[in-house]
Amino acid sequence: MNAPPGATGQAPSMALWCKLQAAAQAVQGVSSGRSLTDALAALPLELRPGAQALASQTMRQRGLAFALIGLLTRRAPAPAARALLAVVLAQLAPEQAPEQTQRAYEPFLLVDQAVEAAKQAREPALRAQAGFINAVLRRYLRERAALNTQARISEEARWNHPCWWIERLRRDWPDDWPRILAAAQCPAPMVLRVNTRRCMPAAYLEQLARADIGARGCAAAAVQLDQARPVNQLPGFAQGWVSVQSATAQRAAPLLLAGLERPAPRVLDACAAPGGKTAHLLELCPDARVTALDSAAPRAARIDENLKRLGLSAAVRVADAADVASWWNGEPFDAILLDAPCSASGILARHPDARWLRRPGDIAALARQQDRLLAALWPLLAPGGRLLYCTCSVFREEGADRIRAFLARNSRVRFLTSPEHVLPAIDSKSGDNGICGEDGFYFALLEQQD
Repeated sequence: MNAPPGATGQAPSMALWCKLQAAAQAVQGVSSGRSLTDALAALPLELRPGAQALASQTMRQRGLAFALIGLLTRRAPAPAARALLAVVLAQLAPEQAPEQTQRAYEPFLLVDQAVEAAKQAREPALRAQAGFINAVLRRYLRERAALNTQARISEEARWNHPCWWIERLRRDWPDDWPRILAAAQCPAPMVLRVNTRRCMPAAYLEQLARADIGARGCAAAAVQLDQARPVNQLPGFAQGWVSVQSATAQRAAPLLLAGLERPAPRVLDACAAPGGKTAHLLELCPDARVTALDSAAPRAARIDENLKRLGLSAAVRVADAADVASWWNGEPFDAILLDAPCSASGILARHPDARWLRRPGDIAALARQQDRLLAALWPLLAPGGRLLYCTCSVFREEGADRIRAFLARNSRVRFLTSPEHVLPAIDSKSGDNGICGEDGFYFALLEQQD
């Protein structure tokens, strides 16, 4: 499915049918193995916000939407038609959507605009399917309750996660798996990290109030916005007052640095892009000599861009962290942050496509990569140095199991206090301070013994 014609920023390009076309193009990209972030980046700039909202909701309801397509059609539609149907059904299907995902469009408007999206498509095959799409969606509106009940016989449709993913969560978290799945269905809040070298959280909340931007403080230097908005609307963003970073991710730098009483410590951020944790390390410890690595040049460039905005400096290099000989100069590090590549199973609220991109065998492959990184980086520590291992995963195989295996292979390791597994939580505004919606993470702080 090609980008909508006439996407030039003029009013016609912002019609709902254009957004549906764009969202369906992104959904089709995910079905072919592309991340939603990359698929959206290929769209015209003016269509991305609307397409992102529609496509993200589709990823959250993909299991149900695809099950409904199976019930409503005798044979699988062509990919472009299936993607467009999935986008519309994902908006229509939830009978009781949570507050954060209330429908933005009336059902019959969605159906009408889906037909228009098919009629306006560049592909003749999709244009020819306009009548079929109309018939399928109108039948769904007539029989919605019965069809939803029938579709939800499938666990994948009921929970909107792959069956293997659900089974793994059941095994890892027998008491908590339903709430982990539920948390993935709620869009994550937009959380900022206040640069306390420039501004304190209370003062920044006052700045937001003056700009009529609703927000509240939560953990440490974290500020949560009532509604997400473009960063160029945030006071002081260009001047480096704040960065976008989840409250859970903001735990990493303080954990690593707490009690590290060494002048101008040498610190390695081993898998650093896009640079949020690198910047946080430097905000907390300005005299640190930080090396930030990433294996891809475009991602490494993002680290430099983010540090430049914040007025910070680190030695940024393009390298595979595990290939130590290719980048290390032999000088030991006092602290290493290893935010290892993982399944992203703990951040589905931010990346709802991740569950559909992964396959069962990926977790074992990622665990091997995590073991490889731990084994390669541990010898780079100075005596008494520490390493913080973290993943944005709730799977034990990527968290506690990896550290248990590492400790079994290494005797000169002291396991320091850490939060260990943090499970994702739906945001709550109860209490005096409020609680930022938590991502799922694993943390383990290890110290090298002499």
